[in-house]
Amino acid sequence: MRGHLVLWDIDHTLINAGGLSHHLYGVVFAGLFGRELPAVAPMAGRTDRAIILDTLRGAGIGEPGRHVDAFIDGLTAQAPQFGERVRAKGRVLPGAAETLTALSRFSAPAAAFDGASPGRVVQSVLTGNIRPLAEVKLGALGLAGYLDLDAGAYGDAHEDRVELVRLARRAAATAYHEDFSGEATVVVGDTPFDVRAALAGRARAVAVATGESTAAELAAAGPHALLPDLADTDRVLAAILGPAATKYETEAGQGG
Repeated sequence: MRGHLVLWDIDHTLINAGGLSHHLYGVVFAGLFGRELPAVAPMAGRTDRAIILDTLRGAGIGEPGRHVDAFIDGLTAQAPQFGERVRAKGRVLPGAAETLTALSRFSAPAAAFDGASPGRVVQSVLTGNIRPLAEVKLGALGLAGYLDLDAGAYGDAHEDRVELVRLARRAAATAYHEDFSGEATVVVGDTPFDVRAALAGRARAVAVATGESTAAELAAAGPHALLPDLADTDRVLAAILGPAATKYETEAGQGG
C-alpha cells in the first residue's frame, strides 16, 4: 500500500511566530554591514535565500549574491535566541496540533494497515525558513516531535520553492524506501507560492487561508483543496488524504 508524504509550510500555516522575523533580519544586517536595514523584502511564501538576496539588493549592497551565505550564517547564529523569543510571543494556530496528532496515527509502515486506511503518513516540512530557524520555531511551540525534519526541505537549500518539492521527496524516499511521486506528496501552505510549487511538482496542493493571502487569491492558484483554517480536523484529514482517512479514523475508534 502506497503511503503519503505530507509537507507542511510553517509560518501562518502551523504557527504564528510573533512577527519577529523582520527584527531578526535587521540584527543580522547590522552585524554584517554596520548600519540599519532600511527594509526587508516581501517574505510570505518565499525562501530565505530569495528574501535575503532581494533585501540586500534593496539596501544597496553591491554584488548581493556574494553575501547570502554570510547572512544565512548570521541567521543561524541568532537562531537559539530567536527560538526563545518565539516561545514567548509565538503561538500554534488553531487545529494545527490536533491535525498533526491525527496524522501521526498513520506513521507506522504501510504493511501495518488494512486496505481501508490511506497507508503510512510521513510528516515533514517544506518551508522557506533555513533549517535552524525552522527547528527552533517548531521546537519552541511544541510541534517538532510530530515531524521528521530530515525528510523535508528548507530555504537554505534552494531559492526556488518548486525545487524544494523535489528535494523533500528525494530525502523522504531515501529515508523510508517508499515512492512519494505524484499526489502521494501533499503540500500544505497558506500562499499561492505553496500551491504553485506543489502543482509544478505534480504534488497535491492543499491551501489554508490563515496567512496574508485571501481565499480568493489561493483559489486562483488552483489548489486541489482549500480550507479556511485547520480547526476542523476531519475536514483537514479529508483534504490531505481523502475521505478514506476520516472514515478509517472513525471505524478504528469504534473498534477500539
